[in-house]
Parts: sequence; structure tokens; C-alpha cells
Amino acid sequence: MKVFLTSILFSALTLSCSAAVFTPDTLYSRWIIESRMGDFRNKDKTITFLTPTTCGTAGWDYVPGLVAKAIGKAWEQYQDEEWSEYMFVGIQEYADRVKMHLGESNIDDLNAAKVYFEMYRGAMAKGQIEKAELYKKNVTYCRDLLKTQHRRIQAPLPGAGGFWHKLHYVNQMWLDGLYMGPALYAEWEGQFGAELPAAEQNASWDDITLQFDTIFHYTWDPVKKLNYHAWSAEPLNKASNYWADPVTGRSMEFWGRGVGWFFAALVDVLEYMPASHPGRERLANYTRMVADGLKDRQDKASGCWYQLLQYDASFVGQPCNIPNYLESSASSMFTYAFLKGIRLGVLDAATYKPVAEKAYKGLINTFVVEEADGKIKLIQSCVSAGLSGTRKGDAHYYLCGSDVPINNDTEGKVLGPFIMASLEFEKAHLKK
Repeated sequence: MKVFLTSILFSALTLSCSAAVFTPDTLYSRWIIESRMGDFRNKDKTITFLTPTTCGTAGWDYVPGLVAKAIGKAWEQYQDEEWSEYMFVGIQEYADRVKMHLGESNIDDLNAAKVYFEMYRGAMAKGQIEKAELYKKNVTYCRDLLKTQHRRIQAPLPGAGGFWHKLHYVNQMWLDGLYMGPALYAEWEGQFGAELPAAEQNASWDDITLQFDTIFHYTWDPVKKLNYHAWSAEPLNKASNYWADPVTGRSMEFWGRGVGWFFAALVDVLEYMPASHPGRERLANYTRMVADGLKDRQDKASGCWYQLLQYDASFVGQPCNIPNYLESSASSMFTYAFLKGIRLGVLDAATYKPVAEKAYKGLINTFVVEEADGKIKLIQSCVSAGLSGTRKGDAHYYLCGSDVPINNDTEGKVLGPFIMASLEFEKAHLKK
């Protein structure tokens, strides 16, 4: 059953638009890229990559970086098809044009650098050696910055060694950050780490494991089987005391996209983590625990998930009177992580394939709208959410906060995960 907001949305659509209906042989990854590579949103700003009809305007930010990497993955998956070449050209233009903008100890700023991995492999395959070396140099700089200079929680505080989320979020770790920083760290080790001595490689994997051990230990609720959005090692400091529990340091709620970032980070790291490393099984177990909790929270009718994971549509935010709603970015991230976890052999296929397939069909049926010109767009994504001295992080904030409106025009934080979920589904189900 779609939530009330969905009903409002669809009743407002003109006859030129209609809800899409899932068809199993459609390459939704190609369709959404062709529709939105040159026209999507970062909050309320229009973002473009170079296409046959648009110039590239995207800057250095985690949102266009997320979308760029997803499109790079699509090119890699379909690079033998002539129709995919413009995807590589457009994302390479972004990688060549954009200037790295890295704030001090801002973990979000690292995410855009992930596109350099696909561009490195593509440039090497095309004989563009100088460009490939530059991409390697750029992403290595970002990895080294994280590993050696990023602010960390210091002993005797709990969680010593954990990366701060941002410089002004003192001694805080957010679920989001595991996708932005440690996942890049792990992909660098998988791509280039073999060039280093074995002891240095192992120390890096120890460091990556520490980040997941820390955030999982302090955010996991074993009863509700969900992770809280964030945790502060120093909950009484002025950066945290408005939202953090004074005893546990945890935030109040289980935010869908926050858990989505974390779930996606787990499977992305496990793709590269050596089977021989002792931390791998712990990360695989975290993945299974998150998957089990999300399986229980999947909406039975739609196959999707809500903005606030522990409630259904009967919970209504105040004072805005907006009900909890099926949210597209979290649902896309979960679908991606379920499908990839199955592919990697981390998640049991018999248990989770029905969950993942129902979820993917639900993405199409619930959040994809076909327009009169044949393009599709994505709806019902939360624009943003955070925790600070003015953002308390209670349930009402995630529905009524001034920075958490719903976007119905293909926001990048749903576009990237939707592409990646589609690629995983297509890899598992569709012949070329």
C-alpha cells in the first residue's frame, strides 16, 4: 500500500506522466542514465554531465560523485555495447574537468574521488596511460589524506581510531561516513594495494575493519535489529549534546538512507577485502545482521522501505502533518546491497533473493515515473538529513525538518543507487 503522500503525488501528475510498471527484460540502468545523465538534482540545484545534448556542469561533491561512479559502473558492465560509449566520455569529462575540493577532515568530500577507479581502468583499457596515471595519483592522494591526516577519535575516549565525520562534528561517527571514506580506502587497497608490502596492506585492512567495528558496536540495537544514524564518543560536548543520548552517545532514530549508506559500504568493502584477513568474517556478519533487520522491515505490499525504518505510514510527523513515507534512496541502496551481497556469497540466496527481487520490482512500480517524451524520473527521495545543534534527530525531524523535504525530480542520492541496483539486477537476471 502506497503512503498518502504517494497518492497525492500521483493525483497531481498530468496525463503526460504515468507510473512505470516493472518489466523483467528492461535495462532500467540504461533508461535512467539516458533520461537523467544530463538532468538531475543535488537538493534544488540542477546537475549535468556531458551528453550528446548537454554540457557538463557537475562539481566536486559527494552527490554528483555518487552518480558519476554509478554511470562509470554502467559503462564497465556494458562497454562492449556501442550505445554505452557516451557514458564513458561524459564521466571522463567530469573526471578531467572537476577540481578536487577537500575540506579538512570532511569525510563526505572524499566520495567524488571514487569515480577515478572506473576512469583508471577505462583509460588503461583505451591506452590512455597518462590519464590513467593521473586518476591513480588523484585517488591515492585522497586515500592517503584519509589514512594519515583525517581527524580521529583519540584515547581515552571510546572508539579511539574512528574517523570523525567532519571537522566541526567533533568526535562523531555517522553511518553515512562509512560509505564516503572507508569504502574508498578499501577500493584503493583492492585496486592498488598489492604494490605495497604485505605488512602495510594488512595494517590498512585492520584500520578499515576498525571503522566498521566501532560504528557497529555503538549504533546497533539488538532488539530492533537496526543501526542508529550516528554516535558521539563525547556526547556532552557542544557539537553533540543537542542530539546525542548523554549515556550511549547514540542519536534517536533509524533513518533509512543512513542505514542504506552503511549497508552499501559493507558490501563494497567486502568486494575487495581479502578472505585471509581476520576482520572479513566480522564485516560479513555485520552485513548479515543488517540484512536480517531490514528483511523484517520491508513493506509487504510494495517491497520498499520507509523513511523511518521502525514505523509505517501510521506515524505522522508534527507539526507538518506529513506521514512516514516509502523512501526511494534508502530503498534503492538496500536493493543494491541485497543483490550485491548475494552475488558475493555473503548473503544466503535462498533467504534474500526473494527480498531483493521484490524490492527491485518495488522500486520500479513505486518510484519510477515515465514522462511523455519517453524519459523516466525518480520520485520520493529525502533531500537531506543531519544532526547538529539545531537538528535534534527525533522522528518528527526526519519528516518535518526544514532540510528534509521530499524531492520528486530525480535527486542524485536516489539516482546513483538506483543505477547500481539496476546493474546488479541486470547482472543476475538479464543476458546481454
